[in-house]
Amino acid sequence: MAKKYHGVIPPIITPVNSDETVDEAGFRSIIDYCLEGGLHGLFVAGTNGDTMALTQKERNHAIQIALDQVHGRVPVMCGVMDTSTKRVIENIKALEQMGGSCAVVTPVFYDRHTSQDETVRHFEEILKATSIDLALYNIPPFVGTKVDAATVIKITELDKRVVAYKDSSGAFTDFQQVLSHYRDTDFCVLQGITPHAITSLLLGADGFVPALSVCFPELFASAYEAAADRDFERAMAYNDLIRESSKILGMTKNATAATKYAVSLRGFTSDRVIAPQDPILDGEKDAIRMKVAEIDAKSQALRTRLN
Repeated sequence: MAKKYHGVIPPIITPVNSDETVDEAGFRSIIDYCLEGGLHGLFVAGTNGDTMALTQKERNHAIQIALDQVHGRVPVMCGVMDTSTKRVIENIKALEQMGGSCAVVTPVFYDRHTSQDETVRHFEEILKATSIDLALYNIPPFVGTKVDAATVIKITELDKRVVAYKDSSGAFTDFQQVLSHYRDTDFCVLQGITPHAITSLLLGADGFVPALSVCFPELFASAYEAAADRDFERAMAYNDLIRESSKILGMTKNATAATKYAVSLRGFTSDRVIAPQDPILDGEKDAIRMKVAEIDAKSQALRTRLN
């Protein structure tokens, strides 16, 4: 039986207008494109979704749009990360009022990190003050500290409302420790590093959270299905292709700009980034346009060959 948070959960971009408010029409179209392409959930207001670049008002607006547009079709995980426990609690209370059911929480950031215990206390206080499910998000490059495997387990055992773990640390040994600890339980373990995704699924991970699934939903959904079916040959073929697609993220200084431009090629919204991020350059656009076309062609050919 599939767990609630499983499969491919895209960390969806937040398209914006020239005044950096959410492009609502574009956002709704992208959400539908992801779900119609077979993706299994949605992660709104994550790193890929400009969670800290948006104003608080616009972040909440993006979350509300996502909840409304999904309308219960798949689970929605909502980013509430912030710089202190009290700020995160306030964000979750706003999410509760919007009808959200799962808050994604990182350690605090822009702060001096002195111990693993501070992150445990962070979750303890959040659990006391809020009522919805929590997902622990481990992303050291953006928060300044890595949550160790032992700490992950300690946090997840605080309360049954800690329901999922998204690991974007790249520490694969730690990931395997968490995965082994929660095998055959209801707890959901998600891989956040795309090059590790298929290997993680074959080892028993419940899903993964790839940035470019927003651009190639059918490709990533097919990759998940191959791994979930334990079809090693088919899974490895898809693994090669999704790893090739990841090259898009390195074709600019700014991976968010690369993702937004790739998604803009689908015709739903612009490639606009939020100030002061580096925008994509014309030469970079040409390279990404060619790579998207290449991945589209190879994806179609692979599906034809395997079906």
